[in-house]
Amino acid sequence: MGETESKRARSVEWARTVHDSRVGRAFYWVTVRLLRLTLMRWLRVRKQGTHHLAIEGPLILAPVHRSNLDAIIVACSADRRIRAIGKESLFTHPVFGWVNAALGAIPVRRGEADRVAMRAAQNIISDGAMMIVFPEGTRQSGTEVIGVFDGTAYLAQKTGAPIIPIGVGGTEAAMASGSKGIKRVRCSIVVGEPITPPEGRLSQPQRRAFSEEVSARLQVVFDEAIALANG
Repeated sequence: MGETESKRARSVEWARTVHDSRVGRAFYWVTVRLLRLTLMRWLRVRKQGTHHLAIEGPLILAPVHRSNLDAIIVACSADRRIRAIGKESLFTHPVFGWVNAALGAIPVRRGEADRVAMRAAQNIISDGAMMIVFPEGTRQSGTEVIGVFDGTAYLAQKTGAPIIPIGVGGTEAAMASGSKGIKRVRCSIVVGEPITPPEGRLSQPQRRAFSEEVSARLQVVFDEAIALANG
């Protein structure tokens, strides 16, 4: 392992240690409860299928990604602590880095294959955690799921964890990319049935086919979430 990769491995391990600490655990739940009392009420979030978030054991949460509000709404709708992959820039400032680590994020370098982060994500999920992995990658716009990356399918295959497709409606109007504030737009979350990954080793075409299945299921719950928010 090179020096840069070793440094990033230490950063990921530090983030895990912060999240697992007693202080990190307390900070997580205090933050979630405050957001439930403020943001979730402000956005008048409607929910459907959130009982799937109570499934025990390792889970991969696969929400659509239209806003920075998406992960917050998912976390506030679950009674389990949620882990996530966060861009490396969120960890450059010591204080903000600690906050993001306590809230469950591990740093990943975007735009390239980050083996350290993927190994860490795989280990965290295998240990029984529930982790958000945005199948579309970065934030997108519009009502269509154009396609998803194979990373979600890869993690499901490696860990055996079911994928939970999640539609989040209204968040792009409430806080689009570049917005400086949060508009009071009704939002919603629709949590779909778990998608069990195929057993055994998958070829690249098989993994792509599985990713396409995830994409199709994600579109269904996204459509339902949009309708729920607008209804």
